[in-house]
Amino acid sequence: MIGNSRRGRMLAIAAASALALSVISACSTDDGGSSSTPSDGGSSAAAEKVTITLQTFGGGKNFGFKEAVDKWNAEHTDIQIKYDNLTDQFEQTYWPQMIQWLQSGAGAGDVVGIEEGGMGLAKAHPEWWADLGEFGLNNHQADFPAWKWENGVTVDGKLFALGTDVGGMSLCYRKDLFEKAGLPSDREEVGKLWPTWDDFVKVGHQFQAKVKDTKFVDGTNTLYNVVLVQEAAKNGNVAYFDKDNKLIVDSNPAVKTAYDFAEKISKEGLTAKLRNFTDEWKTGMKKSQFATLGCPAWMLGVVSGDDAAGPEFAGKWDVAAVPGGGGNWGGSWLAVPKQSKHPKEAAQVLEYLTGKEGQVSVFNYSGNLPSNVQAQQDPAVQGAKNEYFNDAPVGDIFVKSAGALQPVFLGVKHAQVKNAVESVVSAIDDGSVPYAEGWKRLVDDAVKAAG
Repeated sequence: MIGNSRRGRMLAIAAASALALSVISACSTDDGGSSSTPSDGGSSAAAEKVTITLQTFGGGKNFGFKEAVDKWNAEHTDIQIKYDNLTDQFEQTYWPQMIQWLQSGAGAGDVVGIEEGGMGLAKAHPEWWADLGEFGLNNHQADFPAWKWENGVTVDGKLFALGTDVGGMSLCYRKDLFEKAGLPSDREEVGKLWPTWDDFVKVGHQFQAKVKDTKFVDGTNTLYNVVLVQEAAKNGNVAYFDKDNKLIVDSNPAVKTAYDFAEKISKEGLTAKLRNFTDEWKTGMKKSQFATLGCPAWMLGVVSGDDAAGPEFAGKWDVAAVPGGGGNWGGSWLAVPKQSKHPKEAAQVLEYLTGKEGQVSVFNYSGNLPSNVQAQQDPAVQGAKNEYFNDAPVGDIFVKSAGALQPVFLGVKHAQVKNAVESVVSAIDDGSVPYAEGWKRLVDDAVKAAG
């Protein structure tokens, strides 16, 4: 699923504290039921309706569960889902707070979302999670790519999470602004403009020469991440950590190449200097302050959300091929914390949301690309067009590349290091860290974050 903004340590702490105060009382499930038993034999003895609290994160349409949850609640009187999207900040707010709840044994929902950057830590703590195999969910292994399934298995071999979406890559662009700049605006022709990132930079200068009040890209962070996942695929599918969980920020060519590109587009004046997922970034969409951004599948739901570009820009955005080929950025999982009072019912909800029906609903609502293979093969997904993005054939664009997606290994401390690295990548763009000091600061801050 989704990348998140980094607004500084004090704001993160304040946000997390506010989140804890406002949400913790709502995280408990209905106490009307007795303890659960596995689905292969017993059944819940609950005499009252069971409420399952689902907690996620993300901006815009986030996990895209709204319509799927509404459908479930309309069809199930015995189990109701209470859906709480807690924040649009994963690394800074959601995950630190979730870790506290998991460690304390209280506060987490019955089903919780985990972004890829948190899965390394989650896998390392089987004591936090219910064993989904006890509820029959092991029989879904064939429904997911091997890497997506394996990342939901704890270090002691128990299934604790199933995948939601995967982050197939594209590039979103303002069709109307490209026309204003005298550039091709048809998505096929646009993709041909930039087979490489050097070509992308050239097009950016052509664009800004004609459209004086709009920058070509949003900022450094979004495209930094796109280039990072592309380069990681060329360098052993690792980013900040090797597969022994050793920090390799300073030695992995993928990180340096992505950083150098971010520095280049900033120095050449192509960025609006907006940090992705901040309020200022969302306002920048509404004010047409930038014309392109890297778009993994889940980003479509962010851009079209009411708090971002919103309905007034429907049809003005479109989707084209990303320079340099594809990439795999993002994607999430759902898990059931062991502290849930209704793990059996929670597992049923998780099974629905990660199954074919749930993921097809999510794709049609938000554009998040299913990780469930059956959902990917559904005609409703493969033939889907996104009306907001000028009827872009998003099913064709994303599903074709799904089978070739390569997972990037993410270490136990990936989320913490990612936050530190992206803070520097953003800081060189806004001028708070000089370009000459940027790389050293990035490495130093990554080392501190890794502990």
